[in-house]
Amino acid sequence: MSISKDLIVIGAGMAGIGAAKKCAAAGWSVAIVDELPYGGTCALRGCDPKKMLRRGAEIIDAAALMRSRGIKSGGLAIDWSELMAHKRSFTDHVPEKMEAGLKKNGVETLHGHVRFINENTLELDGGEQVQGRHILIATGAKARPLGFKGAELMIDSTAFLELEQLPARILFIGGGFISFEFAHIAARAGSAVTILHHSERMLRRFDPDLVSLLVERSRAIGIEIITSSEPQFLAAGQGGLKLSVTGPGGQRQLDADLVVHGAGREAAIASLDLPAAGIEATRRGVTVHPHLQSISNPAIFAAGDAAASPGQPLTPVAVFEGKVAASNMLKGSKKAPDYTGVPSAVFTIPELVRVGLLEEEAEARGLDFRVTHTDTSGWFSNRRIGET
Repeated sequence: MSISKDLIVIGAGMAGIGAAKKCAAAGWSVAIVDELPYGGTCALRGCDPKKMLRRGAEIIDAAALMRSRGIKSGGLAIDWSELMAHKRSFTDHVPEKMEAGLKKNGVETLHGHVRFINENTLELDGGEQVQGRHILIATGAKARPLGFKGAELMIDSTAFLELEQLPARILFIGGGFISFEFAHIAARAGSAVTILHHSERMLRRFDPDLVSLLVERSRAIGIEIITSSEPQFLAAGQGGLKLSVTGPGGQRQLDADLVVHGAGREAAIASLDLPAAGIEATRRGVTVHPHLQSISNPAIFAAGDAAASPGQPLTPVAVFEGKVAASNMLKGSKKAPDYTGVPSAVFTIPELVRVGLLEEEAEARGLDFRVTHTDTSGWFSNRRIGET
């Protein structure tokens, strides 16, 4: 059996769903396919479930800030299994709602793994073929491979968000979004938490002065942060996992019950057999023109984390890249997304946010600018909640 469409979308996340609906609304015949439940990383395995869990940590932190200010927080604690059930009360219903929304908009929904067999044809599990006048690759990202021995004993962020019980000792490898956000949740849930990072500077996309303040707050709630250190090998031993690391002081061993991969992600495109379609790509994603069309196969577009575009790996970027790619396919145009002023946040407690250029980026552009710093600890909005 063979299906022919104006557009085939691979990946039912925010970029793919938005593009599919836009093209279907314009009268195109559209199909979308995913081997995972519909909804993508943000709704099922990232932003939204993380924020559901974060709510528990917010309550713990809010009570701690008001201690000696009228709030007695003794006995207040997170029940992890109940908090996880709270998260699933949202995520369990997402795939069905997403798929229903697509069908309502006239998009044919398919399930299973696909691979390219020529420049515009995909083969699904079972041998069914789907041909598209255009194909949008929007498969998102996955944890990048880490080369040290025993790395297979780690879990990734997706598995962390499904933990039935929270271990007593958790070690996060990598000092980026995933590690800091999950560490702030786990520490307030009662785990002993460590973050290991390969360099002195963490969260490189954010202002280093503000990162330093976040590191101080992280340490104040009991998170151990080890910098300028590299993992060498991970092994299961008596009493848990043992990670050998090297750093300025030589080699040392870190003990944990769980080790979590938070050291970066790469485009989830390796299983698509892109060479069969003549699609050039790197680990960052499909190599595209500024208007998100493949540089090597004009039938192919890519958006979100699957595209090696200038955009940051953020949900809002995926959404508007999907819409821009759809518009370019519909109109035959070459409009490039405008990434100016895209905000970004690390959802620790408190959050760390940026928008626009960092000081170092402004300097690199030769701009004339002024740096100001304001201590907001005396503001009513902070004093009211006990924040310093």
